[in-house]
Amino acid sequence: MAYTPKSVWRNPVHFAAFGFGSGAAPVAPGTFGTALAVLIYLVLPGMTWPMYVLFLLTTFAVGVWLCGKTANDIGMHDHGGIVWDEFVGYWITMFLAPPGWLWMLIGFVLFRIFDIVKPWPIRWLDKNVSGGFGVMIDDVLAGLMAFACLQLAAIFIL
Repeated sequence: MAYTPKSVWRNPVHFAAFGFGSGAAPVAPGTFGTALAVLIYLVLPGMTWPMYVLFLLTTFAVGVWLCGKTANDIGMHDHGGIVWDEFVGYWITMFLAPPGWLWMLIGFVLFRIFDIVKPWPIRWLDKNVSGGFGVMIDDVLAGLMAFACLQLAAIFIL
């Protein structure tokens, strides 16, 4: 694991990109970042699906800027501690998910599997797309794949 730059604790942009400090975990920062995304998801206000899509688009756009600026400032493209992308990936997973802890846990596990294993084309995007968009896009795709699996599970279980 790469070190946590001191700027994470002084620079609000870096602090946000590092998942409000969750990405500074000494092991599994992506998992810690996703866990914080679950907690944030719990306190999100109820939204209609169009509002939730707007929320996702906004957090994605903010993430492209946050992650790109932070990566550029610290001189490391996709530092493991930059976990804003995990936030957005998890929130994509949970789009239109059934309510309840079980579904949040299933979404967490599915997203982490896709984010860690990085099946094609996630791995290709992770290695070949740079900048803030590059930091974000592989987790967006992992979130979309986890979303599809979660929706299928909901269809067959409910």
